[in-house]
Order: sequence, then C-alpha cells, then structure tokens
Amino acid sequence: MRDVPRPIASFIGLAASLRVMTDDELIAALQDADAVQYGEFELSHGGTSEYYVDKYLFETDPRCLRLIAEAFAERIDADAKLGGVALGGVPLAAATAVTADVPYVIARKKAKEYGTANRIEGRLADGEEVVVVEDIATTGQSAADAVEALRDAGAEVNRALLVVDREEGGEERLAEHGVEMEALVTASDLLDGDR
Repeated sequence: MRDVPRPIASFIGLAASLRVMTDDELIAALQDADAVQYGEFELSHGGTSEYYVDKYLFETDPRCLRLIAEAFAERIDADAKLGGVALGGVPLAAATAVTADVPYVIARKKAKEYGTANRIEGRLADGEEVVVVEDIATTGQSAADAVEALRDAGAEVNRALLVVDREEGGEERLAEHGVEMEALVTASDLLDGDR
C-alpha cells in the first residue's frame, strides 16, 4: 500500500472525524455557558455596551471549545498554520491545532521584556502562510495588530477566523489590512431572541 502524504492523510482523517456544526448549536452552547451577559459594560476599546460576550466563559467550557475548534478546523487547509492572538485566541488556536493536526504560533500584544524577547512565539518560517485566530472582534484592532506582528516576522496573512463579530467595524478594519475575516457567529445572530 502506498503511503499517503501527511497533508492529505491529515485532511482525510480530519474530514472523517468532524461533523458539521450549525450556527444554532454554537449559539446555544455560548448561551448555555452564560457567555452572553446583559447590563452596562465597558469594552476594551473604551466604548460601552448593553451586552458582553465573556470569552473566558466560552473558552473554558469544553463543549464550546470543542464546537469552535471543529468549526475552525473545517475552515482551514490541511497545511495551514494558525496564529493565536494573545490572550483569547491562544486556547482557540491550541484546540483547533489539536483537532486539525496543524501547528500554531502565538502573537503577543508586545514583545517579552525577558528571555527571547519574542513577540511571535513558536516556529515561523519566512513566507509561511498563517491564519489568525481570535475570539471576538469589536473594532478589530487586536487582530489587526497581530496581523502586522506576524507579517513583520515574515508571515503571509490573508485570513482571520473569529468566534464572534460584534459588527462594530472589525471586518472593515481587517479588510483595510488585506485580511478576510470570517466569524462563526455575529452579534446579531447571538442576540436574536436571547433577551
């Protein structure tokens, strides 16, 4: 029997092991994890909101993490490398990397001030294509900063996968950086009928 090249074997194994998740299934999982909260919240960019999507609640919930990893794995090539945006994108990138059997790197917000002083952690070859993985996009600034850091380190970055698009300019900001953003759910999807 002839050996099947690793990327093809990985893809065949991945395709056989994954099932198609519906948006409704992920939305229900996020709500069951109490990740969607209502009240008055200050956001990281300084604005306020009547709702908050708590990434720590969905990223530490095994059901949510599995569904997200499977959905992201369905959307990447077998030879992809992921770039997890610190802090929220890291568990998502790690879970997806294990699910899809692909490597990942971590994009820090700033270089460490000790040790290797790296901003990008993990192995990254010049010209390597990286798909950015992020939790939530509001303005998209964190993901855009990670894109630039990865590019400065020599990566080719054209895509970003996110769990939730708050629909407040994130997709447009990433487009300005030449990056196509794909979110598993939007705020409209998540909030529709939840109140």
